[in-house]
Amino acid sequence: MGEQEFTPEQLAEQIRQLKVADILLSTVSTLGQLAYVKLEAKQLDEARLAIDGIAALLPTLEGQTDVQTLRDFNQLLANVRLSFASAAAPREPATDTPSEPIE
Repeated sequence: MGEQEFTPEQLAEQIRQLKVADILLSTVSTLGQLAYVKLEAKQLDEARLAIDGIAALLPTLEGQTDVQTLRDFNQLLANVRLSFASAAAPREPATDTPSEPIE
């Protein structure tokens, strides 16, 4: 037995039943995961795009989802922004010699 095949009408009905807010929440979650993976890979432009996507989508969810979920995703955005700032910060080279002369 194979997979159940849907008629175009059944697929259209399933699409009609989807809630856009649920798709947006799923997208924000996926973007958050991607942002961290891209940061880990030092792909800062890609990470920034994912972060900007999260920031653009979150305001559209106000009033469309429960307050706690929105708070959690705003915290995700804050955390990934901090991680980005840390990853993008220039690193000081480690040296054993002092940078200023000792008198």
